[in-house]
Amino acid sequence: MQDAWIPLLLSLKVAGWATALDVAFGVAAALALARWRSGLRDVVDALLTLPLVMPPTVLGYYLLVLLGRRGPVGSWLDTFGVRLVFTWQGAVIAATIAAFPLVLKAARSAFEAVDPQFEHAARTLGIGEAAVFFRVTLPLAARGIVGGALLAFARALGEFGATLMLAGNLPGRTQTLSLAVYSAVQAGDDHTANVLVLITSVVCVLVLLVAGRLVPQHTLLSSR
Repeated sequence: MQDAWIPLLLSLKVAGWATALDVAFGVAAALALARWRSGLRDVVDALLTLPLVMPPTVLGYYLLVLLGRRGPVGSWLDTFGVRLVFTWQGAVIAATIAAFPLVLKAARSAFEAVDPQFEHAARTLGIGEAAVFFRVTLPLAARGIVGGALLAFARALGEFGATLMLAGNLPGRTQTLSLAVYSAVQAGDDHTANVLVLITSVVCVLVLLVAGRLVPQHTLLSSR
């Protein structure tokens, strides 16, 4: 049981950072897509949603090519002494990209459900655009955003393929719960595997139960 705490704590750290990044960038992208009136909007939305349907190993390969020491971004970061491959920060990036569409979809649906009349009424009172967003739009959309964040947390917590490709499976350093389960099964350690699977299942079920109360069902099932 003691061995389960290390990958659990690492998974919670990775999922927490990934969720925070997804909320920051996902809400901004969702608001832009909800307000943007262009024929290219669906194309951009499809590209941002691509990690949701792309095989995790393919996503991980793209990230490895991009962020590896010979990649365009990785070689640039290497000049500053920053390396993301085989680090927990790399696991955060993999989880962030994989879970991003869940925040994007939920937040966009939440913003599009906000009645524009409330925003117009606030503007007629002389409130600036920033204040309208933080005092009217964001509170009205908060329920859907929180639900999307919970779904992203669950997705990041269970991320496997992209994390394995980019961050590796280093015990105590990059070995998350999903990777620890894989290693335990490979080693024939059924007891450890059962404990890790139980912990992961309980956490994910709890998150999904809460998210199901916050996000409309059609949002959870829609990929467009």
